[in-house]
Amino acid sequence: MSQESVRNLSKWWITIKISWVKHTAYRLNFFLQIIGPSLVFFFVKYNLWSSIYAGDPNLVIKGFDFKSMIHYHLWAFVVSLVAQGHGSWNLSDDIRLGRISSYLIYPFNFWEFHTASWLSFQTIQMGIAATTLGILSFFGLVNLPALNLLLIGIVYTLFISLFWFTMQYLTGVLAFWLEETWILRVMLSIVSYFLSGAIIPLDLYPEWVVKILNYTPFPYLTYYPIKIFMGEMPDLTLGLSLITFWTLIFAGINHLVWKKGIKLYTAAGM
Repeated sequence: MSQESVRNLSKWWITIKISWVKHTAYRLNFFLQIIGPSLVFFFVKYNLWSSIYAGDPNLVIKGFDFKSMIHYHLWAFVVSLVAQGHGSWNLSDDIRLGRISSYLIYPFNFWEFHTASWLSFQTIQMGIAATTLGILSFFGLVNLPALNLLLIGIVYTLFISLFWFTMQYLTGVLAFWLEETWILRVMLSIVSYFLSGAIIPLDLYPEWVVKILNYTPFPYLTYYPIKIFMGEMPDLTLGLSLITFWTLIFAGINHLVWKKGIKLYTAAGM
């Protein structure tokens, strides 16, 4: 390995460690920021489905009784921690407040810094998700699948997180033109939740809607990894192809937006 490669790997490793320290500096705040919204969202869904099933153990809705429906949403909770936990608020703030001026003189590109930060974030998220899953499994709230399905589900969910990062990165770099990008992040989250099966299983959607959604990345963000973790092995060929395609598309758009935006950048927030 060349000295240049060693130095570059060293930059990535140091940046990951610094980012890990920043994320965990205020542990309670970080924990509440990450797990709080998902946990509240789960209890909202729990109360919703409790009302729908009204305590009737014999009621089955499109193959889901109350217990399997709660299992589905518990797995949705775990998947969201890993696949969709990362946000782009720091990235957009860096641009809006003029903090990227310091990155421009670093021997480390802006996208490399934030990608390394995302990798650091993911290691923490994996720990939180593993702890959450261990607690749920210990109390019998979820049943772990066979080891091969569990490993496939983990790898697939991590792949989804890369796709989510590229989408979030795009909302972040749009801060070159927008004073606030939070509305874009909220819109993206809401659309993704509804179309990915995070709120309602896709089994309950009209068949023609599901056929259309299967040609978009959305079902593969939540519904398909949940199915894997629940012991099923759906055909992921189309999903992997679509996610790979759109990840590359978003990465290309991010590069073009950055090049265009940096020409307009005036460090007004400095």
